[in-house]
Amino acid sequence: MHTIVFLGSNKSGSSRDAIFSAAEMGYFTVLLTDRHKWLKQREEFTDVHQMIFVDDLLDKDVIYEQISLLKDQGKQVKAFVSFIDPLVSTAAQISKELGLTELSVNALYQMEDKTRFRETLKNNPITPSYSIFPLDMDQYDMFEKYVSNVPVILKSPVSKGSKDVLLIHSREEFIKATQYFRSRFPEAPILLEEYLDGPQYLIEVVVCHSETTVVAIIEQEISRVNRFIITGYTMPAQLSSKVDKKLNAAIQSIMEDIGLKHGTCHLEMRLVNEEWKLIEINPRISGGAVNQLILEATGINLVKETLKLNLGEEPCLKPSKNESAFLQYITVNSPGRLIKVIGKNKALNMEGVKKVYIKPRKGSILSPPLSMGDRYAYILASSEDPLKARDFAKTAAKEIKFYLEPM
Repeated sequence: MHTIVFLGSNKSGSSRDAIFSAAEMGYFTVLLTDRHKWLKQREEFTDVHQMIFVDDLLDKDVIYEQISLLKDQGKQVKAFVSFIDPLVSTAAQISKELGLTELSVNALYQMEDKTRFRETLKNNPITPSYSIFPLDMDQYDMFEKYVSNVPVILKSPVSKGSKDVLLIHSREEFIKATQYFRSRFPEAPILLEEYLDGPQYLIEVVVCHSETTVVAIIEQEISRVNRFIITGYTMPAQLSSKVDKKLNAAIQSIMEDIGLKHGTCHLEMRLVNEEWKLIEINPRISGGAVNQLILEATGINLVKETLKLNLGEEPCLKPSKNESAFLQYITVNSPGRLIKVIGKNKALNMEGVKKVYIKPRKGSILSPPLSMGDRYAYILASSEDPLKARDFAKTAAKEIKFYLEPM
């Protein structure tokens, strides 16, 4: 029985889309998960043919025990993959050790930590000014030594989804932020970066046998600047030929410097005075509904093509259509316990709307966004006209209303 094993997954989004795609491709799907409660929600995972609880998804000895058991059951493991940080490089290493497809393990590993990829790319002009320093020195001395101008960005090296990424405007905010990081990550260094002002873009990249393909360039709307919560995505982004050429050259240089010869990644970049600067790079497709957005705009199912790459096949990255699509996320303004959500069916029946997704269940605790995980619904709309696609999604989003019991 030809099998694809997934190391971790979210309940929805790109990682779950990958499991759906594997099942549709005719593979037996196995999910190794550390989410114990999912075993009690087993009926919600019909695309997962076998779910196995693993307490630590980075424990390779336990993982190999499970692979051995799968082989004893007659499962022929054809790919071992992950679409979740920080598991991507671990999955790639195991794939290599199993004699399956060999990805650029070291490059994927570099991308999983912000300090690692900054140091790897420090001589590339796409890298902004930055410093890496421990939190064990006096906070006022830290400010005087490392901060020459404000605003600046402070980050945890392993932060994902804009969590623990803070915009600092003053010494007082810096002191408060370092106290926060000391309480959360007492042993970890901190990453300080210059603040870059300009439009931000998400770029999805596939590298197959050293050939780099830019699959998608998506413009992002940031609704909460101090926490960098992205709530709007426009696909495709509208760039001049000059700027687009510079972007492709920048991406090629990044892939060469970081050593990605076989694998996928997504980058977040800002255009600053017509020059590209790298904000983030991660060794996988972006999460959330980005795979759905790309599929709606181009016809490319990027998680499916990523699976093909991991199966040793040639991915098909040629668009089958050329639409404009807009993805609108919805957040809440105050904390509370969810009583009900209304407007989904009305939004779904509006012009141009392709999908409406509501994330939380009744009784869930919702709060204003501190990370991308605090986005609670989305609307995906499309049109031949990019402005209409955006308008369709934003108009439909107004129909979604969360009723909360105040906390």
